[in-house]
Amino acid sequence: MYVFFNSRDELQRIEVSKIVYFEANGNYTDIVMVNKLRASICMNLGEMEKAIAAQIGDDAKIFMRIGKRFIINMRYVYSINVLKQQLVLSDYDHFAFQVSISKEALRKMKDLMLTARI
Repeated sequence: MYVFFNSRDELQRIEVSKIVYFEANGNYTDIVMVNKLRASICMNLGEMEKAIAAQIGDDAKIFMRIGKRFIINMRYVYSINVLKQQLVLSDYDHFAFQVSISKEALRKMKDLMLTARI
């Protein structure tokens, strides 16, 4: 399954399962993929959230908005360290990304993952 991002000059076709996280970057959103490539899309994070839901429907549940800066692929959550304000996303084999997130957002995420068994 793919998501498509089309602008005047460029078309990006990205396999959903290869997306690790989205990061807000002003009016742009950076998409970080398992092969460590980054794509920058001219759309803010809120618009990105809507675009993902519109294109992949129920499958968008694998993504979770964390705070103001991130949408993460829940399948890649490796560890949550609230005290260090650190989230590690990994496939256990080829990559590990560390992102800094607020304690409050990480607590909410941790509680959700434990209760929903995501």
